[in-house]
Amino acid sequence: MAFDSLSERLNKTFRHLSGKGTLSDNNMEEMLKEVRVALLEADVNYGIVKEFLNTVREKARGEEVLKSVEPGQQLVKIIHDEIMVLLGSEDALVQWKDSGMTTIMMVGLQGTGKTTSIAKIANQVQVKQGRKALLIAADVIRPAAIDQLKTLGQEINTEVFSMGLNVSALETVEKGMAYAKEKNYDTVFIDTAGRLHIDEQLMKELQDINQLVHPDEILLTVDAMTGQDIVNVANAFKEALPLTGLVVTKFDGDSRGGGVLSVRKITGVPIKFVGEGEKVEDMDVFHPDRMADRILGMGDVVSLVEKAQEKLDMEENARLAEKMMNGQFTMGDMLRQFEQIQKMGPLGGILKMIPGMNQYAGMLDEAKAGKSMAHMKAIIQSMTPYERAFPDKMRGSMKKRIASGSGRTVDEVNKLINQFNKMKKLMDAMGGLSRSGHLDEENLEKMFDSHLGGMNNAMKKKKYKF
Repeated sequence: MAFDSLSERLNKTFRHLSGKGTLSDNNMEEMLKEVRVALLEADVNYGIVKEFLNTVREKARGEEVLKSVEPGQQLVKIIHDEIMVLLGSEDALVQWKDSGMTTIMMVGLQGTGKTTSIAKIANQVQVKQGRKALLIAADVIRPAAIDQLKTLGQEINTEVFSMGLNVSALETVEKGMAYAKEKNYDTVFIDTAGRLHIDEQLMKELQDINQLVHPDEILLTVDAMTGQDIVNVANAFKEALPLTGLVVTKFDGDSRGGGVLSVRKITGVPIKFVGEGEKVEDMDVFHPDRMADRILGMGDVVSLVEKAQEKLDMEENARLAEKMMNGQFTMGDMLRQFEQIQKMGPLGGILKMIPGMNQYAGMLDEAKAGKSMAHMKAIIQSMTPYERAFPDKMRGSMKKRIASGSGRTVDEVNKLINQFNKMKKLMDAMGGLSRSGHLDEENLEKMFDSHLGGMNNAMKKKKYKF
């Protein structure tokens, strides 16, 4: 994800400050020097870095911080708040009309994911807000653009209006808007042409469409991987069009993120959406406060919960949890649990949203973890219903048959059964404590020590505090 290297560098810096009783000019300047290097390495604009550090320095020398019991934590909060100011102090939402049709015009350079972003945002507003959307294919320059939009429209069950390549973009938009009004659509997305670079012909066409439609939103798609060039592109489009927001694509890529941190401050155009994946559902509203939390390794529990509610069968999860606590959990339930976890996406992405776990996300080998889960699923799928319910009663011949059927070894079958038994004992213990009314912190700690051995002690040593 964008900001990963920045997040890692900042968290290392903050850990060095942890535990210091007072905040002196010396240790503060030492830390700010590290923050400066981290921001510049992340490709944040030099002028913004300078202004950012001056603001942090001024606030850190304030009376509130100097008298703070834990000045290191207070300094982290100041940096967190200033990063949020850079990103935008509050969510920049789409300005929907109170009545009638809302029109959203999408612009951007070729290759930034403009057409895909239209489909993703249209899908989101239909699924989450119940809006009725029409997509107008006004990119008559790139031959594959209309076909691409039609394919995406079918995928999200949304109508696409097109007049082909032989009709001008302006006429297509004019006829498309009339069609949308006739069919009572409440939301219209206009997919415009892009270029490999900014030129007069491109801007003239976009300005003509803007004059014809007067859209409620003009969203510019920018590629997170392009670094500081995001700012240059946004400024160029802003000079020609009344931009209302940015859509940052490829946010899940291995980018330094400096352009994303710089663009809001320099251009004054807020980030409204971020794309974090290739699927149509991989687009979300941009939340500056949540992103600031993630950059500083504080997790993003709200987004994690929202993602779980969208992706998972909550009734099924509640049923599995009840079976766990009542000691009725089987390997068939374990299989369903694996399937639910996979719906959430890459495990590394999930870890980044959990407070304190961001540092472990980079250690995770996604490919290896994915293979391991696939192997465990194959083993369980090769079991009969009886074997899934009573794995302890399996004989050697059963295990051989399961190993053969899943393409794994008998050792792997035994290992999975042992893991299941440990987890079942832990769940049984938790259920027993819960039913007895003694599920307190001391009993939980004893239980984890008893069932997980040295793992609990190892995790205790890994606790970090700002």
